[in-house]
Amino acid sequence: MSKQQFIIEPEILLEQIQDPDTVIIDCRFRLGQSEWGYQEYLNSHIPGAYYLDLEKDLSSPVKKHGGRHPLPNVEQLAQKLSSLGIRQTKTRVVAYDDSRFAFAARLWWLLRYLGHDNVKILDGGWTAWRNLDYPISNQIPPTNPKTLFMAQPRLDWIVEHQQIQAHLNSTEIVLIDSRDEKRYRGEEEPIDPIAGQIPGAINSPYLWVSNSEGYYQTQQDLWSAYQDTAKPLWVYCGSGVTACVNLFSLEQFGLFSKAKLYPGGWSDWCSYLTCD
Repeated sequence: MSKQQFIIEPEILLEQIQDPDTVIIDCRFRLGQSEWGYQEYLNSHIPGAYYLDLEKDLSSPVKKHGGRHPLPNVEQLAQKLSSLGIRQTKTRVVAYDDSRFAFAARLWWLLRYLGHDNVKILDGGWTAWRNLDYPISNQIPPTNPKTLFMAQPRLDWIVEHQQIQAHLNSTEIVLIDSRDEKRYRGEEEPIDPIAGQIPGAINSPYLWVSNSEGYYQTQQDLWSAYQDTAKPLWVYCGSGVTACVNLFSLEQFGLFSKAKLYPGGWSDWCSYLTCD
């Protein structure tokens, strides 16, 4: 599958920036600094871009189980997408961040999960846009109350704790941990109360999908071991965010149809290890 299938180069977006059928979404965010992304957006963003917040828009409130970033309420997210003028299947959506796809990929996956496949991620993100001296703005675009986004969730795209539990160390599925190697090995855990991995998981850090400048890189051997297998690929991370970067990469390799997201990730898994 071509790299261009779900990724867009800055120069191409520049040509489409005035297209009324294109909606640009700024997804910049910092874990532990919940207002940082929105403040950066207010300071400057790609002209015409809207802002969606990881925790306020792309997640639902945290509960005892479900992880640190549970999937958002479908109706509420659909209303938000409607207000941004996104028409189901028709509007071209472009998402960007400055975190090597970490948060833009969450929106990319969510839109497709809700039935909207017409979405791409900006290659190189905000950093590339700025480095090219392309136009920026601090103007907030108006919302569009007349648009109606009809969400059609693809519920078979996710797996939950019970399914993972039933397949621990199973040879029937491939469980992929998207966190960095130290967290996967349990050598450090800066966020969740317990360090470690789900038994049987292999490690493929989401940062392998891009280079240090935030551009997508095609590594032919990244997913080569799974090209000829019929086994499902179940992908997780800390809380269902950066795992979407690996899902994005699997799409480029034509393996997305075999992949599912464990939204709760390690934060959900270890919540069962610490509960009474």
